[in-house]
Amino acid sequence: MNTSENILETIRMIEEDKLDIRTVTMGINLLGCADSDVKRTCERVYERVRTQAARLVEVADQVGAELGVPIINKRIAVTPVSLLLAPIMGPGSTTQIVEGGPVPSGAHDCEAFRAEIAAGVDAALQIAQTLDRAGKEVGVDFVGGFSALVEKGRTRADYALMEAIPRALASTDIVCGSVNIGTTRAGINMSAVAHMGQVVKDAAEATKDAGGLGAAKLVVFANAVGDNPFMAGAFHGIEEGDCVISVGISGPGVVKRALEQVRGATFGTCAQTIKKAAFKITRMGELVGRTVAGRLDVPFGIVDLSLAPTAEVGDSVARILEEIGLERVGAHGTTAALALLNDAVKKGGLMACSHVGGLSGSFIPVSEDIGMIEAAQMGAITLDKLEAMTAICSVGLDMVAVPGDTPASTLAGMIADEAAIGIMNHKTTAVRVIPVPGAVPGDMAQFGGLLGRAPVMPVSQYSSADMFARGGRLPSPIHGFKN
Repeated sequence: MNTSENILETIRMIEEDKLDIRTVTMGINLLGCADSDVKRTCERVYERVRTQAARLVEVADQVGAELGVPIINKRIAVTPVSLLLAPIMGPGSTTQIVEGGPVPSGAHDCEAFRAEIAAGVDAALQIAQTLDRAGKEVGVDFVGGFSALVEKGRTRADYALMEAIPRALASTDIVCGSVNIGTTRAGINMSAVAHMGQVVKDAAEATKDAGGLGAAKLVVFANAVGDNPFMAGAFHGIEEGDCVISVGISGPGVVKRALEQVRGATFGTCAQTIKKAAFKITRMGELVGRTVAGRLDVPFGIVDLSLAPTAEVGDSVARILEEIGLERVGAHGTTAALALLNDAVKKGGLMACSHVGGLSGSFIPVSEDIGMIEAAQMGAITLDKLEAMTAICSVGLDMVAVPGDTPASTLAGMIADEAAIGIMNHKTTAVRVIPVPGAVPGDMAQFGGLLGRAPVMPVSQYSSADMFARGGRLPSPIHGFKN
């Protein structure tokens, strides 16, 4: 294909197949902002974000215009905020964190512990509001990193951040949060899982006037990665440098259009076709990322290959699976079709770019994919089938709306099931579930923008509360030890 044909093909992919760069995300290390005084910490955080990201939106817009590629979101990911709380809360401890059930053993009756956590929550809220203010000033769409990593245990700072999440997400507009509760090497912190079940429910209730939007800005992970550019789960990992630019691509429409050209062909031909499409999409993503990073004089990080759908017609991962041969996504064979898609996307992307990271695969968010929305409305896909698909896809139960009266222990059970899939398969899994206040199965929850809308799906009526009353940590699988 000559140069003019390449240009025309790219234009067609943008105009007809809705090809875009879903996000350019700047990761910023905030560890140098930590101080024992919360006011000084907030001042340093504000100045660091405002200075480092001052030109991010301007440069990304310039590059998008020059290359003719829409860049939908500009975002910031910061160091997990729980790490900034530790100096504020101090090195001493009157009450150690001893995991029991949903809260540490003895914490119910310990006045000193409650006072320490209350002070930590207040500090966390101040930092969240500082991030929100700084992010708005530089013009980004989201700031991720109101996060904690608690897969093996929780510090008092971690616990305080988890307690602060509902109020933080309700009192800010663009801040997103995440908590990693398990890894293949550490196992699953089931006490933290139980806690997060309640946090998710509280986050939805704190934003009930917005349909539970707070829970849509919160992800619970297993095997979280520190270079994920996608929200709501992005944070800047402690293994990363001071600042980095990463890119999250899109392009379900491009893959769907390519498969339309090989209807009736073998699975091998389908895989080859998807790989070629993923190659082209990834090359575009890397070009954008490297150009933005160069102009900002910061290192280029990674391209996340994940196909990110939207609720618009023509931009659906579900439609790709149906093009492979399913009458409707959710039919028997859906997981196999997703396996073909995910593998081919990764192979094509890896051939195009040496710096691939993040989650990389295919997202299956219910509210953000028109094909998934329709399938859930008609009962073609259920929570059980979505769970099975998460053994293959990039993330997990993503943007799933459930009844507002769903118990916290049931939400915790959903998180634990996803975490188990993740740690057993050496992959990232996550839950972004929204218990929509006042909603019942069959209602439609509206979130707006890229978050879309979702039919409220029924959950199991049987309880797992006694399971989480045990507390402690679910041990790591034997294959987690590979030294």
